Amino acid sequence: MSQHFSRRFILAGLMSGSAVLAQAGAPETSLFPPVKPKNFAKSVANPTERIVAGAGFSGDVGFVVADATTGEILESRNAGLAMPPASVAKAITALYALQALGLGYEFSTRLVATGPISNGILNGDLVLLGGGDPTLNTDALAVLAQGLKNAGVREVTGGFLVHSAVLPYVRSIDKEQPDHLGYNPAVSGLNLNFNRVHFEWKRANSGYSVAMDARSDKYRPEVHMAKMVVKKRATPIYTYADGKDSEQWTVASGALGDGGSRWLPVRKPELYAADVFSTMARSQGIKLSKERATASIPKGTVIAQVQSGELGTIVRDMLKYSTNLTAEVIGLSATRGRGIDPRNLATSGAKMSSWAGQVLGMKTAKFVDHSGLSGDSRVPASEMVSALVAAKPNGALHGLMKNIVLKSPDGKALSSAPATVRAKTGTLNFVSALAGYITLPNGRVLAFAIFTADLKKRTQIDKSERERPAGGRAWAQNSRKMQQELLQGWARTYAS
Repeated sequence: MSQHFSRRFILAGLMSGSAVLAQAGAPETSLFPPVKPKNFAKSVANPTERIVAGAGFSGDVGFVVADATTGEILESRNAGLAMPPASVAKAITALYALQALGLGYEFSTRLVATGPISNGILNGDLVLLGGGDPTLNTDALAVLAQGLKNAGVREVTGGFLVHSAVLPYVRSIDKEQPDHLGYNPAVSGLNLNFNRVHFEWKRANSGYSVAMDARSDKYRPEVHMAKMVVKKRATPIYTYADGKDSEQWTVASGALGDGGSRWLPVRKPELYAADVFSTMARSQGIKLSKERATASIPKGTVIAQVQSGELGTIVRDMLKYSTNLTAEVIGLSATRGRGIDPRNLATSGAKMSSWAGQVLGMKTAKFVDHSGLSGDSRVPASEMVSALVAAKPNGALHGLMKNIVLKSPDGKALSSAPATVRAKTGTLNFVSALAGYITLPNGRVLAFAIFTADLKKRTQIDKSERERPAGGRAWAQNSRKMQQELLQGWARTYAS
């Protein structure tokens, strides 16, 4: 059932950083007045324009800086130009999830017994029931396995079922990315280790020894559902094939050197979690049958469970480390928490777009996912600043954003910074974004958004080159240098 709340209630809950709102319906109109322009930086005589002109990278630049309390625009350039927000989109996802679920919301992963336990024997099925936890790791599965033993189970006569349908299955966040990129995994209602498997290789006498494991702080269990074969070739470096009940990788020997490691994405999260849990159960002396996926939740008794941390902590880590899996899961969960079947990322992204238009004043922003990994999302700098003003400089988002260090031209932290900056970064190939808050020494807070993109160059990149396209690194460095100069210029200009 949908609920409607007054403006005062929404402000207290979403922006204070303390109250928990559960399944709040979105208001019909914006709660906040639109940002009011005051003046514009158009002349090259303006210091800001000189910074942009001397930035040394191609493409478009759009920015807005405003008083975060009043919404008064202080400077802008291409304010209404809709550009890819990249991971800056996660700041909107954070607000979207916090309003729907609350700062204290926790995800649960459960073990359910469908029959009685007698003399150490579970006479029924054991179900690993995913609750959408984006932070579930191997350590947590080990705790679950210990809980299974503590419940008195030594043997399971029935099957081992796995359920992940609390959220829709998504094979990859962005299908345009190469298969091997660990930041583009599958998404489901049962996720493990951010749906990544650890691949390690070492040179051996006859070639290479390889290992695939689900390592965490305490454990390194071997993974059986993901397999790697070294092939004598130069390119492609990686290939991936769906093995039905496994994931089949190959890697080019010419790219391996003497040894190394990297995280690879998992496309079958249910199988991955079941594989690792079975290993953890065996370590407790409990052997399980081969896993079997189930779309419905079997009736039974919860015999063990693990909880995630609170959503506020999950969001803080997401904004700090820019974890795409976390953003997609909390976004999908927020849509579901509003009583809407998310179905897929595009559907859920559209719901967030509608919500952002109603609540944050983002009337034309378009989100196709919750992480910003897709380059098809579009946000004008003016609307991003509207959202930051709506979220309040003393609200939950400001406190959850990471600190951005102000640096000198040589890349070293300034010994005497003119302001403190808390913001969200965003990077895609030939896209760079930064948005957040500048706190001046006099206590005044500014809200800003800086978007840069060369979409022509971006569209010309071959899929095989998207991990490290030619010229991409230098382009991004120049964009970040410009961001630093703009932030420091604004801090000095508006400090008095």
